[in-house]
Amino acid sequence: MFDLGWSELLLIGIVALIVVGPKDLPGMFQAVGRFVGKAKGMAREFSRAMNDAADQSGMSDIQKTFKSAADPMKTAMNEVKKTTEGVARDLDRAARPPLDPERQAAADKIREKSAEMANARLAAEAEAKKAAEAEAESAKAADAAKAPKAAATGAEDKS
Repeated sequence: MFDLGWSELLLIGIVALIVVGPKDLPGMFQAVGRFVGKAKGMAREFSRAMNDAADQSGMSDIQKTFKSAADPMKTAMNEVKKTTEGVARDLDRAARPPLDPERQAAADKIREKSAEMANARLAAEAEAKKAAEAEAESAKAADAAKAPKAAATGAEDKS
């Protein structure tokens, strides 16, 4: 916006210090900061309002039309690229031959074995979780049993 470097800002600060004085300088900088903030907010709101007005009037559609008219080669190439990607994807699917029965049986066997192992792992995790919960329950029960004994011992010591 304003092409100010460090040396210019330093010069402005020194002049402001001399003119305004060190006592009133912080208040002046706060006022300038508030003014700049309000100006930025108003500029942002104005820009947003102009964009909304352009969108409502259909300017974005016109802009897209002009861009495509200005570069028809790019538009045509994008359409060609989409078409070739679709054809390549279809050819890739069609080019994969089905597995022969022996390989299909081996693949099914592998899938079954991996599902079996996954179920076994989940069952082992569930058992470990139940064991941990049971251990926590027994520890709570042991702590609860010790609490009355400690209270009774403390009562005997006081009497």
